[in-house]
Amino acid sequence: MTENPTLAVFKLASCDGCQLTLLDCEDELLALAGRLRVAHFLEASGEVLPGPYDLTLVEGSITTAADAARIRDIRAASRHLVTIGACATAGGIQALRDFADVEEFRRTVYARPDYIDTLATSTPVSAHVDVDFELRGCPIDRRQLIEVVTAFLAGRKPDVPDHSVCFECKRRGTVCVTVAHGTPCLGPVTHAGCGAICPAYGRGCYGCFGPSGSVNLPALVPMLHRDGLDARDTERFLRTFNATAFAACDKEPEP
Repeated sequence: MTENPTLAVFKLASCDGCQLTLLDCEDELLALAGRLRVAHFLEASGEVLPGPYDLTLVEGSITTAADAARIRDIRAASRHLVTIGACATAGGIQALRDFADVEEFRRTVYARPDYIDTLATSTPVSAHVDVDFELRGCPIDRRQLIEVVTAFLAGRKPDVPDHSVCFECKRRGTVCVTVAHGTPCLGPVTHAGCGAICPAYGRGCYGCFGPSGSVNLPALVPMLHRDGLDARDTERFLRTFNATAFAACDKEPEP
């Protein structure tokens, strides 16, 4: 009798939100329960089975030397490794340290900074090991998560679109908040997956799913300036959950 494939879930530097998204997939997980075995998922169970694992989901960024070593061990024990969420795919909001002096932060925030062991940067998992798929979002979308898990179980490529949030607005018939109201919006450069929730409620997208497959920041930035954001406001608008990912895109032109 063939054993069911094993699923492992690991956490690095993160808030646990993406793991909770997996736990929220109650009905879907019941349907999958007969086809896989959860071998390591401390958020859900104290049972820990040794690898190798058929599919490993990793939440969180690399912020310490210990995690940099740990992710290599996780990669070695995983047949397929999928990173989930903005922290694991782009360094997360903690990557704001990449634009500042982490030593100054350590001295300012902690009474005993000598107790804090941290790297100067917060980097995605893919900067340290090979990754088979990246699932974006802060947090991830449950529908996309189930698609990724079932795709790997079926031995096929996940069907997760790489287009922008603007496509989702049009699909649900949402009026463009930028065109209609002059609201600053990152929808044209942000990866789809959220269902265009923010524009549907009259506010601009703030990029929680990171850059889409085709990003043209030099074209978008003048529109953000037109809609009332100066250069500093634009920088802050882009530096949220996926700060380093957007920074890696085309540089902003002079206002």
